[in-house]
Amino acid sequence: MSDHTTQKRIAEFVKAHGRADTPVRAVVEPIGRAGARIVLVGADGAMGDVMTKDVESATKAVDAADGVEQAEWDRETTAATKIGPAHRRKMATMQS
Repeated sequence: MSDHTTQKRIAEFVKAHGRADTPVRAVVEPIGRAGARIVLVGADGAMGDVMTKDVESATKAVDAADGVEQAEWDRETTAATKIGPAHRRKMATMQS
């Protein structure tokens, strides 16, 4: 995915799930040869992700995005997510 496309997808998520008083949280996760994943957690608890070619590109994209802050899977970020029944069913199916 190009840097421009990455920025566009992050901006779309912020527009849909961000608030002026609460930035979207972004956790950058390396995923081996496939690159990196930016997991976005919106102010409303929604989750989304964007794939990039590497951790450096992902980190730069997050730093350049308005209304987004770097985060880790700490207590605050985990508590900010709202995982609904449909997502739980999907994950349960993937486990079996």
